[in-house]
Amino acid sequence: MSKVKQASGCVVGVIVIALAFVGWNSIYTVNEKEQVIITQFGKPVGEPVTEAGLKFKTPFIQVVNRFEKRVLEWDGRAVEMPTKDKTYIAVDTFARWQIVDSLKYFNRLRDERSAQSRLDDILGSETRNTIAKHELIEAIRTTKDRKPEQAEELAEADQSGTIGKLLPIRSGRTVLESEILEKSRQKLREFGIELLDVRFKRIHYNASVQERIFERMISERQQIAERFRSEGEGEAAKILGNMEKELLSITSTAYKEVQEIEGAADAKATEIYANAYNQSPEAVEFYEFIKMMELYPEMLSSDTTVILSTGSDLFKPLKGIDTPNSKPAKSQTRPAAPALRVVE
Repeated sequence: MSKVKQASGCVVGVIVIALAFVGWNSIYTVNEKEQVIITQFGKPVGEPVTEAGLKFKTPFIQVVNRFEKRVLEWDGRAVEMPTKDKTYIAVDTFARWQIVDSLKYFNRLRDERSAQSRLDDILGSETRNTIAKHELIEAIRTTKDRKPEQAEELAEADQSGTIGKLLPIRSGRTVLESEILEKSRQKLREFGIELLDVRFKRIHYNASVQERIFERMISERQQIAERFRSEGEGEAAKILGNMEKELLSITSTAYKEVQEIEGAADAKATEIYANAYNQSPEAVEFYEFIKMMELYPEMLSSDTTVILSTGSDLFKPLKGIDTPNSKPAKSQTRPAAPALRVVE
């Protein structure tokens, strides 16, 4: 009887262990970082499991395939490629991607190694195509900040002609990265992959290309400096011109005011003299005589010949001068007087 009990106890224990093993193989957990595809004999069964928690499956015949739900990185190798102007550069790129359709991803790629290989092919190809369609300056400059008309202005600033003409930036590095992103994203969607971002990590130059880049950088800075100098000289000339204009305006205004003041003063003085000498006919005659005497030194000198008519007002004070035939009252030496010729 005891042996029967022992045998039945062993059978029950085996059954319990078997049930526990079957139960253990029929459940699985999904965490927040992953998504799951259930396969049966190598083929997917049902929809992808993307919700975290405890899940059930058919034991032994169904297999759990786990994939990342987080953003993954792709770090490409530095590959040498030509630009539109036939300059060879080594472009090092990186990208960020995510599995958005795990069923399509499983059917096309199976694992992350295959996905990385496909990313190498697609991103590398699109990078080469994009770089080959643009000039070197487009891949170097981060922003599209130099317009065609600005490049022409910089070229015009080179008066010596020794500085090379700068090419206009029509796209810029950011636009090139966006172009690679959009074209690669369309190709990767059929693999269940969403490409989130693509960036140039670094651009390498060989010795000859590096020398050309430095020359172009120096050329651009020199042209910008020449433009600034030209603008500065123009502003300086404008300031000096305005200064001369203001100076002439101030001088002319001051001269006008001086003349007005002198004219007003002369008019006032004339009025005062007129009031002073207009007291009697003798005063008026005396005033005329004084003014005439003041006029003679201004109009006569030792080498002056004056021809006057007897009817001239200037001749009136001279009518009393002795003629050459008259005898002087006393013999004395006199200074040479201006020659006067009287016309009657």
